[in-house]
Amino acid sequence: MMLADLHIHSTFSDGKLSIPEIVDFYGSRGFKIIAITDHLCEEETFLGKASHVLNKTLTRSNFSFYLQTIKMQAERAMKHYGMLLIPGVELTKNSLSFHRSAHILAIGITDYISADGSITEIIADIKKQGALAIAAHPVSTKKVEHQTYHLWDQRDFLSSHFDAWEVASGPHLFEEVMNSGLPIIASSDFHHEKHIRAWKSLLDCDLSFLSVKEAVINQKLELTFYEDEIQVRSLMRISLSHSGSSSGRSWPALG
Repeated sequence: MMLADLHIHSTFSDGKLSIPEIVDFYGSRGFKIIAITDHLCEEETFLGKASHVLNKTLTRSNFSFYLQTIKMQAERAMKHYGMLLIPGVELTKNSLSFHRSAHILAIGITDYISADGSITEIIADIKKQGALAIAAHPVSTKKVEHQTYHLWDQRDFLSSHFDAWEVASGPHLFEEVMNSGLPIIASSDFHHEKHIRAWKSLLDCDLSFLSVKEAVINQKLELTFYEDEIQVRSLMRISLSHSGSSSGRSWPALG
């Protein structure tokens, strides 16, 4: 079983780590499959335009460079960590209404896709590229943040279109999705280091995108809650150092 996280943001949108930093962060923790899924926002809507002004989204002009960066880092990830790095995006349709907002993960994408089309048009474009279409955080994430309920509101119609539905956001498991009978996947929605503590997926596959795709579609996976031992050991070191109690203690080297 391969430890995977298929929802990760970098500095290309609103993440705190660069793609090389993400590779080292996940690789040093033994992950075998990750996907970079930076936001690709609408160009025609008010909130979409705001994301472009704030540089919180991929653009048509930098998309080729984004894919090139991932490709270059994928070679390093495999060479140094035996880790598969998959290119992706989070097609982001935000509205002032949570019930009109929707985020769609495209995993294994090879070309630019506009986020301004309808949900079914976007999914069709994803499938044309042979990529996975995943409904991102379709119910309440139990966090103070913009929520995206549109996909869940339309789940009866959209259930046959998506390959999987996210069943968790960070440490919070979505009981509605878990009990729905829909195909599921668990990922971090990673933006910074603390987000690594989250539900993840263990995929029964090998280190190729086609095998990952087959595992997701056929639900050859398990869910697992990931506690970051490297982070915990680091915090313990800091705590002991501040208390003056570290004398005589021996700690494993951090990755």
